[in-house]
Amino acid sequence: MTRTSVLLILGAVICHCRNRTTTGKKNCRKVKLERDMAGGGGAPAPKIDEPQPHPPKDQLPNVSYCITSPPPWPEAILLGFQHYLVMLGTTVLIPTALVPQMGGGNEEKAKVIQTLLFVAGINTLLQTLFGTRLPAVIGGSYTYVATTISIILSGRFSDEPDPIEKFKRIMRATQGALIVASTLQIVLGFSGLWRNVARFLSPLSAVPLVSLVGFGLYELGFPGVAKCIEIGLPELILLVFVSQFVPHVLHAGKHVFDRFAVLFTIAIVWLYAYLLTVGGAYNHAAPKTQSTCRTDRAGLIESAPWIRVPYPFQWGAPTFDAGEAFAMMMASFVALVESSGAFIAVYRYASATPLPPSILSRGIGWQGVGILLSGLFGTGNGSSVSVENAGLLALTRVGSRRVVQISAGFMIFFSILGKFGAVFASIPPPIVAALYCLFFAYVGAGGLSFLQFCNLNSFRTIFVLGYSIFMGLSVSQYFNEYTAINGYGPVHTKARWFNDIINVPFQSKAFVAGCVAYFLDNTLHKKEAAIRKDRGKHWWDKYRSFKTDTRSEEFYSLPFNLNKYFPSV
Repeated sequence: MTRTSVLLILGAVICHCRNRTTTGKKNCRKVKLERDMAGGGGAPAPKIDEPQPHPPKDQLPNVSYCITSPPPWPEAILLGFQHYLVMLGTTVLIPTALVPQMGGGNEEKAKVIQTLLFVAGINTLLQTLFGTRLPAVIGGSYTYVATTISIILSGRFSDEPDPIEKFKRIMRATQGALIVASTLQIVLGFSGLWRNVARFLSPLSAVPLVSLVGFGLYELGFPGVAKCIEIGLPELILLVFVSQFVPHVLHAGKHVFDRFAVLFTIAIVWLYAYLLTVGGAYNHAAPKTQSTCRTDRAGLIESAPWIRVPYPFQWGAPTFDAGEAFAMMMASFVALVESSGAFIAVYRYASATPLPPSILSRGIGWQGVGILLSGLFGTGNGSSVSVENAGLLALTRVGSRRVVQISAGFMIFFSILGKFGAVFASIPPPIVAALYCLFFAYVGAGGLSFLQFCNLNSFRTIFVLGYSIFMGLSVSQYFNEYTAINGYGPVHTKARWFNDIINVPFQSKAFVAGCVAYFLDNTLHKKEAAIRKDRGKHWWDKYRSFKTDTRSEEFYSLPFNLNKYFPSV
């Protein structure tokens, strides 16, 4: 090849590269011009023949009964009983874990479960009547467990030789801490301070919070199913099959199987577990296996009284310790943030409009009253929104307030008639864990649904979303893993109450993710006009005040014309 030929080839290659570079720059300029014309970093306006995106919806469509439209009474009663069964899981599991460590036996455990159930019924009625008025069940919360265990392990109870007296002393100490901690939510809620915080919440910052309120409880899902796989897995498979596949196969026209899937599957698998128990399948199994698989090992039916009405100070006068009160107050604040996310999920699945900040603040205030009642009655645990019942709203597509009020009636009724309530409370834990797999997933997906209001083509949106969710999972994993291995958290000083104040918040995935997203969303280039649309804030602007949308009054106004005396802003 001659020198002239080589030069000609090189010249052709250089010209080709220059043409490609020029074309690429033109394409980039074209994309940027189209993006600027669309405004706010969005995609160009679609042509008529292009696929159209799904339009965002303020209210979730295809919900059979919203807040103000109750189903017929027979159906409402069955649905209410279903909500009662679902909330029993947490109500039974928390005392089952705590009472033996406190020194109590089966009789004390049965009484604590009755008390927790009774207070949950009262708090649910208060929340649906005077709080947010959403169909939210207010029950026990795992957030308070770590602080309660810290009170149990404090050295001031180790000198008590009588286990029952030790149980009562620890319970009274827990009551005192809960009574003081309730003031935090009462003050933040009723003073309107939480309203000012909620006004800066956008759909973007709500996504990590609400998503991890559901997804963050994955440890209570399949790991619980696997503790007795021959019971938990059939419940999980049956629940998905009956609720999702059967209605489409039968085409019955009526929502029977999807709406009452929990009742059908619990009855079938519970009977199956009972047959395994009486058939001797677990006679020679390990004690741990027997406690999770057998239907006769809860010890509640024999220990529960026939009729008993829980009453305040039933364990004696509460005792107060400043350090324990501050630690419980921090747990109360974590529960406040988590409940705010759960309230958002509930309004979504009840097909209501976005919560006005003043209504959310009012609900937090009444939740504080619920924690006060927990302290007065002695439940050993604080109150928060039941995440699993929020998921049940999605499964049944019934967001009626009346249904949840009926379930509150079941809670109070069966807490007084102890023997009958103990029968249902004896459902094997793997069955409950299988329900969690579905309900927590629904709540997490409800959080992801708010992405429809955000611009996912914005790098700012992607950063805030990805970083906050990752940190929510990663930070809490470190704190929980460190505690599991060492028996204490990363912050380990001689002051146990100080350790809890630091460790407990970082063990909550939803709390960490929500706080990180809230901070970044309100500080990162917030003042730019295009950013406001990227955050989805413009979708929630008309709900910043109670009176700017007429639907807010329909869903959230107080009964008995009380809005006249307690107006919402």
